Amino acid sequence: MTERWRKFLVIGASLFVLLAGGFLVIRQGIWHANAKKYRQSQVPTLYLHGYGSSYKAEESLVKAALNSGASSGVIRANVSKSGKVSLKGKFTANVNNPLVEVNFVDNKNGNYHQDGVYLKAVVEKLQARYQIKQFNVVAHSMGNMAVAYYLLDNGQDKKLPRLNKQVSLAGHYNGILNYDAPKDASLRKDGAPKVQTNSYQALLPLKKRYPKQVAVLNIYGDLNDGSHSDGRVANASSKSLAYLVADRAASYQELVIKGKGGQHSRLHENRRVAQRIVNFLFLKS
Repeated sequence: MTERWRKFLVIGASLFVLLAGGFLVIRQGIWHANAKKYRQSQVPTLYLHGYGSSYKAEESLVKAALNSGASSGVIRANVSKSGKVSLKGKFTANVNNPLVEVNFVDNKNGNYHQDGVYLKAVVEKLQARYQIKQFNVVAHSMGNMAVAYYLLDNGQDKKLPRLNKQVSLAGHYNGILNYDAPKDASLRKDGAPKVQTNSYQALLPLKKRYPKQVAVLNIYGDLNDGSHSDGRVANASSKSLAYLVADRAASYQELVIKGKGGQHSRLHENRRVAQRIVNFLFLKS
């Protein structure tokens, strides 16, 4: 290699380092600027997956919170079939808006009370490890039933941390299409399903038990193909959450995602959904 080429390579390498460093500084500057938009809190947010799924279905939503600057740390909570919780990772003392990816090993359990027991085990584990007093939850599909039945069984237990914010994504409170959903999926004027599944009827006590301090965001998809569903869950089934909680919740709002992006499993990969969840949970008011 000639001396001329050596100098060329040295100069090229130096320019690359400078440009890369400058890009990193700019990116960090943008990240810190964005981070200032979000409140500083050590309240953890738990992400729950749906039937037959795992924590991997939660990763897009989790990454959105991390990349936006809203959160600075994430751990995973693995729940065995026996209900034993093991935490992978550790939160530092100064973590902001910590995130918890919940992974149910028993991911096809249609006993919603048991799913609620699994969630309670995670909450108690975090309480023992980090002395949490509040938590948020983001759930997709069957994960919402774990939340609903957890609140049904434990919502008034003052020894447990309080739920602060709840995000329901593609919730099937009154059944799943081609499984247990009633043929008449319509809602009455008061928002209750005209025909109710056994699981929905079991949740009716939430109208008097749902914690009053909780802010609720209910997100569901409509394929816009005439089915009035996300392909798996009728919109009426998702919207039936309002009848159970809206009268007691601190606030209740809905967001419908129309078109292909509103498909049941695409909802947790949808960028608009991810940003709306980040803003709902963490944006300064």
